Amino acid sequence: MARSSNKGKNEINAGSMADIAFLLLIFFLVTTTFPNDRGILFTLPPKPDPNQPPPDITKNDRNIFKILVNSNDQLLVEDEPLEDVFLIKDMVKEFVLNNGRNPGLSDNPQEAVVSFKTDRGSSYEIFIDILDQLDAAYNEMYGERVGMSGDEFRELRNTVNKTPEQRAQYDKARGIESPGAKPTFPKNISIAEPSNVGS
Repeated sequence: MARSSNKGKNEINAGSMADIAFLLLIFFLVTTTFPNDRGILFTLPPKPDPNQPPPDITKNDRNIFKILVNSNDQLLVEDEPLEDVFLIKDMVKEFVLNNGRNPGLSDNPQEAVVSFKTDRGSSYEIFIDILDQLDAAYNEMYGERVGMSGDEFRELRNTVNKTPEQRAQYDKARGIESPGAKPTFPKNISIAEPSNVGS
């Protein structure tokens, strides 16, 4: 009886498979780029001097557009319930651009303030949706002043190295008459400290 011999069969050497897998892992770790999450960009006011009393801010109530969100993500806009977040953009535009025509709305864009307050239990989604609507409203108002759409103005605003023509368009949209001057059409959005009611 003849014995079968394994000497003639080829076998795959699996000893270097771990080395290859390790090298591939290192390759992908080195070559992969991770997105840089920048979060929400805000320019915060300077910290107040603790030795100075807080300034008295007097605003006519008609110049404040109030948006409140409770812990159940329910909206109250100008003391009225609102179901659709996406209606806020047009409401803000009507309020800011009133120029004293409607006695229930703002005197002019310089005096108009959009006040936004949430509850600590409010979701991030509704917070971001409302901020997006406020930003879109101002982008459209600024864009209309220089013959652009809101998206075109947003691109212009986000351009890092503006040409002199782009800078002139941007300043005209914001009502900036000279370098360093305050805009006559400011973006007045006040985000209040969240309340603790629903937490």
